[in-house]
Amino acid sequence: MESLDDVIDAMIADRVIHRHRRKWLIALALVIALIVVLLLTGGFKEHKGRAVPTFDAPTTVQAGRFEYGFTEAKIIRRPKTDYSAAEAWLQVYFDLKNIDTETKAATSMQGRLLRLVPGGGAELIESNGASCHDELNVVVVYGLPSQPCYAKFDVPADYAEDVVEIAVLAEEYKSDEGTMGADEKPYWHSAGVPHSVVRLKATIETEKDE
Repeated sequence: MESLDDVIDAMIADRVIHRHRRKWLIALALVIALIVVLLLTGGFKEHKGRAVPTFDAPTTVQAGRFEYGFTEAKIIRRPKTDYSAAEAWLQVYFDLKNIDTETKAATSMQGRLLRLVPGGGAELIESNGASCHDELNVVVVYGLPSQPCYAKFDVPADYAEDVVEIAVLAEEYKSDEGTMGADEKPYWHSAGVPHSVVRLKATIETEKDE
């Protein structure tokens, strides 16, 4: 049978655990809220007062596991036919290199890491990933030279911007220490955090009937 002292000690320990758990939950909620606010307000959407740096292409950006050498952008239009509606998409070209010195693992670039900033308060548009040598989601090997790739973004058929802005997100290599269910071993967090914005001049091309 437990003594009164044992019961009191157990109650104190339980309160301490709940107090620290509450702090962890509050800290996690604050971090998530900060990221959401950054994304939805000053993170990418407005150049004036933007919270991340803006670069003009051609430029090279190192973010997370990848290095991007941005070069150009093309808006490609497919005219309306008797059987299909008009459509358009944006292709942003860059040289892609794996710079993951942490794990040196081969990996493909996820579409969420590059996003089109439409402006006017509209939501960011994710790319479809990286197409290299006309193959989507190519595995990029650490230690090899950069290779020419492009990312595709779906846009309205009448999209006609002279300059486009691409938001670059960086994966973070860190542990979950300080959060509930923490993994003390660091790993690449694929959600990505705002890193920078790249502006590219865009040309317009129309697909010809074959």
